[in-house]
Amino acid sequence: MFDYSKVPKNKILCVDMKSFYASCSAVMEGLDPLTCYLAVVGNQERTGSVVLAASPRLKKEFGIKTGSRMFEIPNDPRILIVEPKMATYLRISTEIGRVFNRYVPKSAIHTYSVDESFIKVDGALHLWGDAWTIARKIKDDIEREFQLPCAIGIGPNMLMSKLCLDLEAKKHGISEWTFEDVPEKLWSVSPLREMWGIGRRVEKTLNGMGIFTVGQLARYDLAALEKKFGIMGNQLYYHAWGVDLSEMGAPIIEGQISFGKSQILLRDYKDEQEIKHVILEMCEEVAWRTRTRRKAGRTVSLGIGYSQDEFGGGFHRSRTIEQPTNETMELYRICLELFKEHYIGKTVRQISISFGNLVDDVEMQLSLFDHGSSKRRELGYVMDRIRNRYGSGALLRAVSYTLAGTAKHRATLVGGHKM
Repeated sequence: MFDYSKVPKNKILCVDMKSFYASCSAVMEGLDPLTCYLAVVGNQERTGSVVLAASPRLKKEFGIKTGSRMFEIPNDPRILIVEPKMATYLRISTEIGRVFNRYVPKSAIHTYSVDESFIKVDGALHLWGDAWTIARKIKDDIEREFQLPCAIGIGPNMLMSKLCLDLEAKKHGISEWTFEDVPEKLWSVSPLREMWGIGRRVEKTLNGMGIFTVGQLARYDLAALEKKFGIMGNQLYYHAWGVDLSEMGAPIIEGQISFGKSQILLRDYKDEQEIKHVILEMCEEVAWRTRTRRKAGRTVSLGIGYSQDEFGGGFHRSRTIEQPTNETMELYRICLELFKEHYIGKTVRQISISFGNLVDDVEMQLSLFDHGSSKRRELGYVMDRIRNRYGSGALLRAVSYTLAGTAKHRATLVGGHKM
């Protein structure tokens, strides 16, 4: 067994707002989030619009969940379909953060997403009681003041509190996992993608190595995992034992960080030049996000999804370059290469771009033969400063003002949806 004596044992809560968007909309409609049948849909004027959130009962009884399409929602008089109010959701999320701040200082709160947060309560135990007591107080406050349901996982680190939340607390309201629970509660987890931090690609690779449960991962040779995955292999091994040494707010899996953008287009795009216009806009946004974190990447991925009118399908391809970059036009150049090699002329409805294999920007090597590289790099940061100050729509490329462009419209949205 693993020696946990030298591993930090904190008290960390992972708070998840249950079906947050749907629950908020239900309360605004005067309904009970847990008993109503409600779906938040991006645009009711499009039958193929994506379901952004569904109430728990709609999920359970009708199988409608995030990612479903509006045409899949049954024609049932009990079901209410509403459009998102993103600005309102964000305000409510901020107010819920203030509830956490009643019990711990802001430095002990990490907002993981709009509906999920980590709270380190070690320093507040002498004021409010044990972690369970604090969790119950927070849960009661949120339900009383916002009429919103939540679930809370408690663990000795961020990883364990998140696993406890996803695998147990969401069923019971509040649950706690300790290191002693690892063999019984964590090692039986299968398929591996149910383990936080393991995606389908990593799962497929692990399956190819004969690893199908978290317990098998914990007993696998550490050196072999490190040889296969690098530093991420080390993290996977220790995570299988429930060990997470990351600080509050730090990413759980460093090696899995990437920046990406996915967009379901408002209409079918048949003209190849129009498709390229949207790809350029998206490259601009992905490069902007990468520079914001002072990162540069080497692996570019382009995904193209074809229209359902042409029976769907598409492709997803990646390319790794020698020198890391965060320049929009370099990212665009690689995407165009992938597009030219794999596009077969069908109607496009979805585009995704991601930028991975990241390094710190300071590690970028400037070419002796490209005298303009340093100026282009600095130009990107100048454009970012303008957008950060005046908004994403303050500086757009000319393609955004064509009929194909989507960035001008998206600049008026919050989180990609109506305010």
